[in-house]
Amino acid sequence: MTNETRPPLLLDRLPPWQQDELPAPLPFTPRNLLRTIGPGAILLAASIGGGEWLIGPAITVKHGAGILWIATVAIGLQLILNLEGIRFTLYTGEPIVVGIMRLKPGAGFWGVIYMIATFVQLGVPALAVGCGATIFAMIAGRLPGDGDVWTQRYIIYGVILGTVALLMSGKKIERVLEIASTFMVVFIFAFLIVVNVWFVPIEHSIETLGGFFQFGRISNLEHVDLVLLATFAATAGSGGIGNLTLTNWYRDKGMGMGAKVGAIHSAFSEEGGGLSATGKVFAINEENMSRWRNWWKYVKVDQVWLWAVGCFFGMYFNVNLATFVVEPGTDMASNAAGAIQAQAMAEKLWSGFWWLALLNGFWILYSTHLGNTDIMVRTVTDIAWVVSPRLRQRKGISVSKVYYVLLAVFTVWGLISVNFGSAIDLFKVLGTVAGGVLAVSAVQILIVNTRLLPPELRPPMWRRAALVLCAVGYGSLSLALIWDRFQEKPPAYAPESFREVITQLIAEGKYTLAVKYVDSADPARQTEHDGSGYLAVAGFAVLLPGVEDEATFDPDRDWEIPGTSDTLSEEDKLWQQAATRFAAEYNRIRAAEGE
Repeated sequence: MTNETRPPLLLDRLPPWQQDELPAPLPFTPRNLLRTIGPGAILLAASIGGGEWLIGPAITVKHGAGILWIATVAIGLQLILNLEGIRFTLYTGEPIVVGIMRLKPGAGFWGVIYMIATFVQLGVPALAVGCGATIFAMIAGRLPGDGDVWTQRYIIYGVILGTVALLMSGKKIERVLEIASTFMVVFIFAFLIVVNVWFVPIEHSIETLGGFFQFGRISNLEHVDLVLLATFAATAGSGGIGNLTLTNWYRDKGMGMGAKVGAIHSAFSEEGGGLSATGKVFAINEENMSRWRNWWKYVKVDQVWLWAVGCFFGMYFNVNLATFVVEPGTDMASNAAGAIQAQAMAEKLWSGFWWLALLNGFWILYSTHLGNTDIMVRTVTDIAWVVSPRLRQRKGISVSKVYYVLLAVFTVWGLISVNFGSAIDLFKVLGTVAGGVLAVSAVQILIVNTRLLPPELRPPMWRRAALVLCAVGYGSLSLALIWDRFQEKPPAYAPESFREVITQLIAEGKYTLAVKYVDSADPARQTEHDGSGYLAVAGFAVLLPGVEDEATFDPDRDWEIPGTSDTLSEEDKLWQQAATRFAAEYNRIRAAEGE
């Protein structure tokens, strides 16, 4: 059938859909399940590196397991977003971003917006930076230092160029990603399960698991890095553009009407140009509705049991292990976050874990870098292919050539931009943009699926409510980030200026900034810089927190933190508490040096 279908809100900018028959899926059996699903594995591999390996452990080690309920909510909301994006693709064969481009004010407007969002979120290969530190530690047998910057950069460059080579192999890029992602996911989970079951006490594992269900609890909220928190909420699942690009992989896998529109093939495939810029839809009849329900059986396994459950346990196993081996309060916001975990495992569990944990960490980070690279290039390629008739009509141009030209351009940019900061600093940029993308796209998917789809295929009310909740939740976080951006920030922590900065902030009465500053400080680095002496706080008497029973205050040796005797306001009390926490950890480290 070739009947054209023009749904409401469809603009002349994009051509109308044609009508065809919905292909029948394979019979739903365990063997066919393994042959049919796969996009969930790609997205899981692309999800597990940032939120689960970097941000999750960093924020939990610093603030405790009670914050993990945010991951549970995030994965649940993103699961609904994924399923509703897939709903559109199964019906039309078009990625959900193309569906969004069919909304007012038009394809050109939304195409440019999502191209920019994709580049801002994923243009800097943050996870390649993490890979560089991990590989360096495997080779050198130690954590990277300030003198190892260029060595790490060369390793990072190798990781980026190796990714290009991988994406050029095979016949269909989606299939290459599926095979590579499955291997990495199996390796990662095998390692994490064995180590967690064998070494982590059951009591600790139960306590960590409980944190995923302590809904609404955030201890010491005023001391939580809001950007880190928003990044955690966005990347506990996939985070932003990745949730949308999932539907591109469903199309290329040939699921639903995706089988009727083609795919992006690799550079060496002989099938390179077969991708229609316009989708096809099917008539609503008994036979097609039966096939539709059978396709959804595969989708639910792929998304619920593979992706969502995988994200949950990926977060759980990584965080459970990190909080067991790394000292509470440790600042892991650096390139060497993975190496810090490996060092702690080697010291506390078994020396061989230095190499094994780093190898596992590399696969975790690399799987996400690989997925993010394809997500960025694929999203921009699809948008350009759909929105530009001139591009499609140019002689000798195929969608695969567009993909690889953009891959080359983004690779050159990536080789430059990896020098802009640490892995977690760069990943915070990703998470900040991701929250806004999730908020806006949730509303747009709701409009697309309730206005462009036939009534028989539209989502039930509870899913519509979940999309609204997704928009409100991530929208609120994005607004909070914007508000926080305009707030006064304390100076960047540096051991050599630590005492001077605190003295100045307290003298100016800026207790809130002083709290933020001391919370960002590293007790281990500070003790090493100071060389000797303890930190004291003044209440009813001058005390040395953490070593009260072992030492007494000596004004010639110790430094009394200013402002800790003032208890006239709530701000003063919060400062006294923050100073006491830092001093206790600092003093315990100092006391241990003398043992």
